[in-house]
Amino acid sequence: MQRFTVTIALCAGLAAAPASQMPMPKYGVTVTADKHVDYAKFKTYSWTPGQPSGDKRIDARIVTAVDRELGVLGMTKATSGPGDVLATYYSLSRTDVNLKAKPDSEGRLPQYWVGTLVVALLDPESRQQLLRLRIDEPIDIEPAKLDATIDGAVAALFAKYPTRRRK
Repeated sequence: MQRFTVTIALCAGLAAAPASQMPMPKYGVTVTADKHVDYAKFKTYSWTPGQPSGDKRIDARIVTAVDRELGVLGMTKATSGPGDVLATYYSLSRTDVNLKAKPDSEGRLPQYWVGTLVVALLDPESRQQLLRLRIDEPIDIEPAKLDATIDGAVAALFAKYPTRRRK
């Protein structure tokens, strides 16, 4: 029994070591695109459920911003049936802690909100992911600034759309 306890303690220690050495999360936009897809051919899209924000106002703002950016790309929302692609989004927020900062007078490290937004385009038949645009960035959750934060995040995502030329 003692050998079993020591083995479990050793395994837990080995599993915790890499976690303590994990680097700070990277912020910004990441793109995962299927290299065999011609994104310029997409003319219509329709929405499919993802993991929307629990706040209906934020959900509506994200959908509006994505609709606007897809429109800028020349796509329109399909009026009947699935479009050339299915659009979906996933969102979450978390609190990050700056482990490199000095603690305040009470010993607390600075904390800040970070938002993650993923917009994906899927094949309407197979539902296979054709494009994934993800942004992770610190966010200002002040209600007066939230709309601008969402619009800016969605614009940053679509600035990396595969048909857009790099500047």
